[in-house]
Amino acid sequence: MMDRRLIENFDWSVIWTVLAIVCIGLLSIYSAVYPQIQARPANNLFIKQIVWLTIGLAVMCGSLFINYQRLRAISPWLYGGIVLLLAAVLVIGRVSHGSKRWLEIAGFQFQPSEFVKVVIIIQLASYFSAQEMTNFPSIKKLLPPVAMVMLPVLLILAEPDLGSAIALFAVAGSMILFVGVRWRYLAIVILAIVPLVLPVWNHVLKPYQKQRILILMSPNLDPLGAGYHIRQSKIAIGSGELWGKGFLKGTQNKLHFLPEKQTDFIFSVWAEEWGFVGCTVLILLFCLLIFLILRIAARSRDRFGSLIVVGVGGLIMWQALINIGMVVGLLPVVGITLPFVSYGGSSIIALCLAIGLAENVSMRRYVFQSH
Repeated sequence: MMDRRLIENFDWSVIWTVLAIVCIGLLSIYSAVYPQIQARPANNLFIKQIVWLTIGLAVMCGSLFINYQRLRAISPWLYGGIVLLLAAVLVIGRVSHGSKRWLEIAGFQFQPSEFVKVVIIIQLASYFSAQEMTNFPSIKKLLPPVAMVMLPVLLILAEPDLGSAIALFAVAGSMILFVGVRWRYLAIVILAIVPLVLPVWNHVLKPYQKQRILILMSPNLDPLGAGYHIRQSKIAIGSGELWGKGFLKGTQNKLHFLPEKQTDFIFSVWAEEWGFVGCTVLILLFCLLIFLILRIAARSRDRFGSLIVVGVGGLIMWQALINIGMVVGLLPVVGITLPFVSYGGSSIIALCLAIGLAENVSMRRYVFQSH
């Protein structure tokens, strides 16, 4: 029988906020793939998203029954396993839209780059919560976690998947800043990065990635080519005005002017149909969710739990920030989903697992309160 205190410390406000965002996602996906739904009522992306959500919620519930403290011991194995999967993607992964991002095991296709974000959170939390670690660790102590992050980042960049690499790097950076980094270390990092900008531009970035950055700086450059995505997205968002055009009435969406509308540009679908008011509601829900998650971190009585929850909050915050910034033209198009809103099985399962970890920490905080 489950301890009564576990149930008492379960944070329902997080779950209700997540479900509210999920409902917005389902409405937007339904609208984005409406012609497909009419053609194939029993087999379409909307139905598949409901299946993925069901699996994700089951994974989240299952994660609650395992004490998160046990993840300390297995975190190196989780890390090693996910790195091997990322390496396997480059060798035997399925190619889609010019990128290798998918693995197929026993008929199940998944994207390891989504799950590595959760594994990195656990691995860094385990490292920084070790007894010999203190606040504001030395540069020597910071080198191992930086190496832990850079290995999967480089493997993801090789797919190539710039969006996931940036998100992973940002989440790890948030956790390192939470632990505490001396200002001089940050200055050293910045000074080390500046000379690398030109070599990265010339030898690392793909031509289409360079073009997207140039489009950001000059929006009217190549409006029918590389700039088409962001141009149509901004038209859709702007045409929603205050209240939006109404459910299933977005013309940019309905007339197929909006590309990748069920994944990367799902926010544009929502904005066109529900307007500024709808966008404000969605952004406030994300802000509320991040606040509630960080509240769990503040209430946690051990460092390992706090770091896990901070990582989960950073994951949702950075993905939402990058995606929304991308579709409104403030950031380059890097291909990253909007948490709990965009279509995607790997993404929704990984995010549900992350929420499960945060709730796990919340449920077991009484263990440390009683000591």
